[in-house]
This record gives sequence, C-alpha cells and structure tokens, in this order.
Amino acid sequence: MIQNGEISLADAKRVLRKFWWILPLNALLLGALGFVATLVLPKKYTSSTSVLVEQPVVPTDYVKPVVTQDLNQRLASMKAQLLSSSRLQPIIDKFNLFPDKRAKVPMEVLVYDLQKSLEVELLEPMSGAIDRQPPGFRVAVTFDNPHVAQQICQEITSMFMEQNSKRRMEQATDTTEFLSGQLEQAKVKMDEQDARLAQFKRQYLGSLPEEEQANLQLLTGLNTQLEAATQALNRAGQDKAFNETMLNQQEANWKLMQSGQQSPDTQDQQLAILQDQLRALLTRYTPEHPDVIKLKAQIEDLQKRMADEPAVSAAVNPSRTKTHEPPQLQQLRARIKQDEVSIADLTRRQTQIQDQIRVIQGRVQSSPMVEEQFKELTRNSQAATEIYNELIKKRANSAMAADLEHQQQSETFRVLDPPSYPSSPSFPKLRVFVGGGFGAGLALALGILFLLAMLDKAMYTERDVEKCLKLPVLVSVPILAPLRLLRLK
Repeated sequence: MIQNGEISLADAKRVLRKFWWILPLNALLLGALGFVATLVLPKKYTSSTSVLVEQPVVPTDYVKPVVTQDLNQRLASMKAQLLSSSRLQPIIDKFNLFPDKRAKVPMEVLVYDLQKSLEVELLEPMSGAIDRQPPGFRVAVTFDNPHVAQQICQEITSMFMEQNSKRRMEQATDTTEFLSGQLEQAKVKMDEQDARLAQFKRQYLGSLPEEEQANLQLLTGLNTQLEAATQALNRAGQDKAFNETMLNQQEANWKLMQSGQQSPDTQDQQLAILQDQLRALLTRYTPEHPDVIKLKAQIEDLQKRMADEPAVSAAVNPSRTKTHEPPQLQQLRARIKQDEVSIADLTRRQTQIQDQIRVIQGRVQSSPMVEEQFKELTRNSQAATEIYNELIKKRANSAMAADLEHQQQSETFRVLDPPSYPSSPSFPKLRVFVGGGFGAGLALALGILFLLAMLDKAMYTERDVEKCLKLPVLVSVPILAPLRLLRLK
C-alpha cells in the first residue's frame, strides 16, 4: 500500500513482478506505430551543399577590399533578397513546383511553402583559428521529390554565388564612382583654397611671415641710408653756405679792384676765417675727412691767389676797366650751383628713403595680422590638399579592388561539393520514429505501472497496517506454503 505518493523499492519490485508484461507490450506497440508512421507519412528528401568563402588572392595589406561587411550580415541580406517572392516565384515556375496546389491557393502561399523548405546556415569555424569568421555556409532544400530537391538546391546555390559576385562588383564600382565624385569636389575646393592663398600673397606681398626678417633687415639698412643721406645733406648745406660767403667776399674784392681801391686786408680776413674753420673741423674730424681735405684745398687756392694778385695788379692798366668776372668768381658760382643740385638730389633721396621706411614699417606693423590670416589660409589649403591626396589613394585602391572583382581574384564563393542527391528520405526517418515509439512505449508503461501502484490499496507489511489502522501489530501469521511445495522439499 502506497502512502502520500511515495513508492518504496519493495513496492516497485512488487508491481513490476506482477505487471511486467506491460513494459514490452507498450514498447513493441508504440514502436510498431512509429514504423507504420514511416510508411504512411509523406516522405521528404533533403539535398544539401556547402559553399566555402575563399580569401582574396592578393593580400589585403596590398589591396584593401571595398566590401568589409561581416559574412553574417552579408548572408542575412542576401538571404532576405534571394528568398523574396520576386526571386522564388521564377523557381516555382521553372520547376513546376506544387502542381496540385497552384490552382487552389495563391502564389504567396506557395512561396511561403518553398521558403519553409529552404535552410541556410553558417559553418562553424575550426577551433583554435585566429580568425573567428565562419569559413562558409550550408544550403539545404527539403522537398517531396529527391531530384527536384537537388535541382532547387543547385539553383539556390547558384543564385547565392551570382548575387555575391554581383553585389561585390556593384559595391566596388559604386565606391569608385563615389570616390571619383568626391575627388572632383575636393579638387575644386583645393583649387579655391590655392587661389585664395595666391591672391592673399599677391595682396600682401612683402608683409608675409617668411618676409618679416627680410623686412627688418631692410628697415635697418634704410635707416642707415637715411642717416648717411642726412649727413651728406648737412655737409652740402655747409658747403653751399661757405661758398656763398666766399663768393660775397670775392665779389666785394673784385668790385674794389674795379674801382681802383685796394683791400689787402680782405683776403687776409678770408684766409683767417678759412683757417679758423679748418681748426674747428679738425676738432671733430680726422685730417683724411673729405670736408677737411676740401677746406685745405680752398686755403691753398686762396694763398696762391694772394701771391699772384700783386703781379696781376701791376700788369693791369689803372685807366682800363675790367668788364668780365675773374675765374675765381665763376668757379665759386659753379660750386654753389653744384651744391644746390646736390642738395636737391640729397633731399629727394632722403624723401624717398623716408617713404620706403614708412612702407616697410607698415609691413612690419601689419605682420601679426597678416600672419594670422596667412596661417588660416595655409591650414585650409593644407587640409584641402590632404583630403585630395587621401581621396586619390582611396580611389586608386578602389579601382584596384574593382579590377580584382572583374578578374575574380577577390573573395569568392566556391561550392565544396555539388548538391547531394538524397537516396533516403530525411523525413520520416525509420530509426527516429521506431526508436521514439519504443522510448515512448517504455515511458507510457512506467506511467501505467505507477498508476497501478497508486490504485493498489492492499496491505502487505506491518508498516502498511500500522499506517492504515493506526494500531500496533501484536501477532503476525506466517505465509503457509501449499502442500505440494512441502512435498517437493
């Protein structure tokens, strides 16, 4: 007797000894039903093939592929396209599939039935492989005719290979065309930046950052030239004033001589003035200075004229009046004229140098602003040039990748084995159904034995009596064997 649903080992042995025949009977019965099901159910045949993904012949370090999408994503995308109604309906028409249903159900239902019969799955990569990318995929088609299943598998596999080649070719071509368009735009932008930079250089010629040091050196040289021109102008002014003084004195002497009067003290005064000027110049300049040398020459000339003047005076007829100026006056006038020309030239030169200095100073002062704008234009030009050069490299790589696609040298799909011809049905399988029926029969038999054990209310042991009656057992009657068993003993 079983209490609280707990079956002891003794209870199990007792039920099994009593109803042992239930186990083989159920196992054989359900196994036979499974065998009959394999004969009755419609048979399905599966044709399959494996497609390997071959790596490019040229290493990717030399030519980078334009198709970098993961195989899982590519396969999922191609599967969605190839298993669409527009791609499967031609297959149904080509092989005349589902002839008994075509007049009864719409084409969408037939396409759905064909989709259910197709299976595409990735192959597992080898253990320990560095690249965990799947080496390929498997295509399986399950249909009620083995020959038709093989044909459909061949057609689907061909569609996958054609679709992969077509997509890779289109993507390589589209990438090359896209990069060509981007390259043209980048060239236009680069030309615009170069034109702006060239215009800026023309506009601020002389104020560019690389010319700043040359401008400073030029400014230093111009300041030196200005100082020299100013000194030369001062000297020319002094020479003119001196020559004008000498001319005035010579004219006064010449007029006195013309009137018959003598002025011996005048030339002595001139000589004393020149000597005083010479002493003053020697305090500032060396004896080799041009002003000192020039003044010495004037003193020597005056001394020579003073020495020659008495003889000239004696030879001159007092009653005769001189009508033209002596050479000394003409020389002084020529010197004064030359000094005026020199002063005009030096003044013009000084003005030119000052104008140049103002221009150079303006360039130096505007150099920081020009440098900032120049750097910005240079950065933009360099960035446009770098983008253009990078696009040239990418387009060249894309063109090479497209050539590899044309030559079938890139990643390709290769059928490992032709689609198999199924000689035995994949559904229903005899071993699966018979084994499943046998196992189900054993499980059913065990369930029946458990139910029989639960329904058995007989008491077999003292424990059963105590639990059922809740009274202690005082006497137990032993089992009496039949008389024939005793005689045998």
